[in-house]
Amino acid sequence: MNVDELKKMAAAAAVEYVKDGMVVGLGTGSTASPAIRLIAEQGLKIHGIPTSQVSADLARSLGIPLLSVAEVRRIDLTIDGADEIDPQGNLIKGGGGALLREKVVASITDCEIIIADDSKNVPVLGQFPLPVEVVPFAAPLLIHRLTAFGCVPELRRRGGKTFVTDNGNYILDCAFGKIEQPGALEQELRRLPGVVESGLFVGLAHRIITASEHGIDDREVEGQFLNR
Repeated sequence: MNVDELKKMAAAAAVEYVKDGMVVGLGTGSTASPAIRLIAEQGLKIHGIPTSQVSADLARSLGIPLLSVAEVRRIDLTIDGADEIDPQGNLIKGGGGALLREKVVASITDCEIIIADDSKNVPVLGQFPLPVEVVPFAAPLLIHRLTAFGCVPELRRRGGKTFVTDNGNYILDCAFGKIEQPGALEQELRRLPGVVESGLFVGLAHRIITASEHGIDDREVEGQFLNR
């Protein structure tokens, strides 16, 4: 069974939680996209809150009506992917470049469901470089300041050009190595002028669904949630 099939399995398990009438956060990336397609295929009558222009375009093409975050105060459920998941349900996200909007949506979601293939499970976060979204003006300075944090930051480029987020910002992919205290690092990064947001999602996931060749692992995350 290949990775794409595992992603579709995880997406299908998550979509079982979606009910007619819900406001649903639509994540971004190769795992979240199958969930958006399944919502449309099953004819579920929802309103979607997209976390990126890519997800918005896909949802519109499938006939899913959309709302903006300005039109809601709470979101019933969000389905999104992750680049890494630790045993406590902390995440690294942002490989698709939508980390800021994904975090905003997660922060007002009653049930944040993270879906992935089982290769995303890690004992400690940090094998995947941590995306940090920064304002372009501050990017050169922040490369030096983040190096002092003990990481190796790289300005993200795609197709030979600097990658620009939907918010008009840049992303520094920061190789920290093992991140033993993700919550503390998240707060330190936020204090740096010019940093908009980091891809550390701490206390935001309520349910983790991973797929492997052995089937689906669907678990509720225990602990204190930032959005409850």
